[in-house]
Amino acid sequence: MTAIPIMWLRQVKRYLRSKARIVGSLGQPLLFLVALGFGFGPIYEKAGGGNYLEFLAPGVIAMSILFTSMFSGIEVIWDRRFGFLKETLVAPVSRISIMIGRTLGGATVAIMQGVIITLISFALGFRIHSFWALPIALLFMLLVALMFTALGTAIASRLEDMQAFPLIMNLLIMPIFFLSGSLFPVTNLPRALDIVIRLNPLSYGVDGLRGALTGAYQFGFALDFAVLAGATILFSVIGAWMFSKIEL
Repeated sequence: MTAIPIMWLRQVKRYLRSKARIVGSLGQPLLFLVALGFGFGPIYEKAGGGNYLEFLAPGVIAMSILFTSMFSGIEVIWDRRFGFLKETLVAPVSRISIMIGRTLGGATVAIMQGVIITLISFALGFRIHSFWALPIALLFMLLVALMFTALGTAIASRLEDMQAFPLIMNLLIMPIFFLSGSLFPVTNLPRALDIVIRLNPLSYGVDGLRGALTGAYQFGFALDFAVLAGATILFSVIGAWMFSKIEL
């Protein structure tokens, strides 16, 4: 079990040492907050939706966690190419422990990213309804981070081409993000779109974060938590199985 904290610490150290990675990962969320939050804010308010930044910020926080979590899987391919993964897998520890450590490390990095975006949102004018809800928001951040880190690791476990990984990630990430209710309300939608959004696990992460930070749940806390917990367990099991089948 010592492999779990070792792999966790290694993932976190990688993130903290890469200042360019930290700064670069803030660009897209900041663009969404400023361009959409202030650009569409007056239109959204005139339509009776209220403060658009308060609606948008939880979705952008979830987006930053989603991107960071999924792309953490590329480190599996990187380690395989440069031999570190082989050295790790031949060690007298179970592959499940290694996968758990990597997943926890990637999730920790994603949560740190989400916290940074939350602080930036506060600086831009976003306000939460109660500071007592912050632990609930962190719980939803954790579930989203674990779920998509496990998914990214599972996909990376089956790939060897570093150039193919970002392409596949973008193919998955963009629909998951845009069809999660991050940018628009999920009420009064066409039936087909409503079904897709309800099948998207990130929808429940966004709703959970939005409900915790602003008090406005669409699906409800219980359903959000149940779906995210179930999806996290499912993706973690799939990720662990696929990681255990890596051939060097």
